[in-house]
Amino acid sequence: MNDAPSDLIVPTLGIGTRTWQYGDPDGAALILVHGFRGDHHGLEGLALRIAELQPDLRVLVPDLPGFGETPAVPDREHGIALYGEWLRAFASEAAPDGHAILGHSFGTLVVSNAVSTGLDPRLAILINPISAPALEGPQALLTQLAIAYYRAADVLPERAARGLLGHPAIVRTMSIVMAKTPDPEERAWIHGQHDRYFSRFSDTTTLLQAFRASVSHTVTASAPDYSMPTLIIAGEVDDITPITEQLSLHRKIEGSELRILPAIGHLVHYEAVEDAAAMITAFLRAHAGERVA
Repeated sequence: MNDAPSDLIVPTLGIGTRTWQYGDPDGAALILVHGFRGDHHGLEGLALRIAELQPDLRVLVPDLPGFGETPAVPDREHGIALYGEWLRAFASEAAPDGHAILGHSFGTLVVSNAVSTGLDPRLAILINPISAPALEGPQALLTQLAIAYYRAADVLPERAARGLLGHPAIVRTMSIVMAKTPDPEERAWIHGQHDRYFSRFSDTTTLLQAFRASVSHTVTASAPDYSMPTLIIAGEVDDITPITEQLSLHRKIEGSELRILPAIGHLVHYEAVEDAAAMITAFLRAHAGERVA
């Protein structure tokens, strides 16, 4: 297997969605949907490890509209409905013969909206799903501060707003709060990833619209629509959603499986790549050949 990903442009909703493909280009498709303010780099380590463990897979990691190297969709509000519509269009274009789907954090909200509005994946994997309103999470005060921060940016002109939203001190503070690993080298690497990729958004209007979507919806609202085999992977000390809410989501998605990673927070895709990839590939193999009508 060639470890170097292919760089694709997938036409969706009138834009070209930049996409990175790992593994077998003729394999069964697994689509990975990244979180808020991220891009494909955040899930690259997980994509590479999944492709190594199961080389017959075709792993696709797109940049969401308005983030990374994918432009915003012109003349559209970038709320959760737009992102769900985009994912349905992307899956239809990139994997017309069927696919499995994986979302992390905000990506789980995108997946949930898409599933509720017609996306039909063979199976679903939710990593650190947003199962409860952010203002009810373990770091509710920080969420309130974040809302105030984004509201302040909303009244500024573009250049000043971009400077505030991408300010290195604020990005670093977020990274320090989210990282749970005691390993100083790993923490430094995580901070470097956030420094490099956390501010690659197309414009502040799109970013602010996506932020409002991220704090206004939950996966739990879509729980009845998850009729396909579903795996939930949760960090035990996630700052966004408490483990009690992940247990509740697990009970509400009939037949779902829940895996809890001890001492891991919201950055499963950075701090627990090996464990998460092993869980994901085991789940894929256990349900190989299944197709939900």
